[in-house]
Amino acid sequence: MSRKVGEDDLDELDHVNNVRYVQWIQDISKAHWESRAPESMRNNVIWVVKQHTIQYKNSAKLGDTVLMQTYIDHSAGPISIRVVEMFDKATNLPLLKSETQWCLINSKTLKPMRIPDEISSVFIQKANS
Repeated sequence: MSRKVGEDDLDELDHVNNVRYVQWIQDISKAHWESRAPESMRNNVIWVVKQHTIQYKNSAKLGDTVLMQTYIDHSAGPISIRVVEMFDKATNLPLLKSETQWCLINSKTLKPMRIPDEISSVFIQKANS
């Protein structure tokens, strides 16, 4: 996924605002989930953020194109750790790396639930497979 930096993305230092980066982390995470999980799977669960950890490495400015990639690092119980990395398209310099703890919630009970194999098999790449 990519985003072209516009005026509304900037802070008072003319760099992309931290809040905008968090929005883009949410956007790519949601897009990845929706593109890989069948609708029947998506209808029964909700993902909620438990914690964001973000390492800012370089700044993006007006007109820059930000390239984003995401993957699931690992999961345990109801928690999935998603990594998002962002780069400057022109220079390939890293802009940030985030790790987000997402908690899987049953959409009917609104209680955390263990991530079933049905979901893990779609998002987690097992070694030697």
